[in-house]
Amino acid sequence: MQLGRKGWNNVVIFSMLLMIFFFNGLHTKLNSGPEQPRVQTVLPAQSFILALEFPDQKIERIGTSWRATALVKNAPVSLWQTTTVNLVALVNEWQSMQLSVAEKQQAFHNTPALTVATVWLAGEQLPWLYQLYRAPQGYYLLDKSNQRVLLLDQQTAQRLFPSFNFSHKEPKSNA
Repeated sequence: MQLGRKGWNNVVIFSMLLMIFFFNGLHTKLNSGPEQPRVQTVLPAQSFILALEFPDQKIERIGTSWRATALVKNAPVSLWQTTTVNLVALVNEWQSMQLSVAEKQQAFHNTPALTVATVWLAGEQLPWLYQLYRAPQGYYLLDKSNQRVLLLDQQTAQRLFPSFNFSHKEPKSNA
């Protein structure tokens, strides 16, 4: 069986179409980014913290050192009267902390956040907002900037939110 000129043209056209479909599918497979790791850093890699604010206290970079100031009158003395070494340790905790990402994204519409941390990073116009929620097996940290939910235990939550009182019991709901 011999093909004429029209037959070979059709073979070339159909083979080119098949190659286009093949490469188009391959393109989406190659460019579908890697799976999200189960453990992620709280802040972006290589980030530089300029200020860290809690509801009652603020830590800010002053030159090469850190200063903590009380934002409310009766703020606990835990941060704003501590040494620069403790402030540096807290900032380093935030920069290097790695937490597990929750598999199911939790809905926090009906529950108020226990506390909030606002982090100003160099090169960012808007601050990053982190809200802490109680979970059945510990705590959730909601990253409002990336809309991800991170899991943490009480000890880690106390290290990230040193001025928050974790010892008080929440009132039980009558549901």
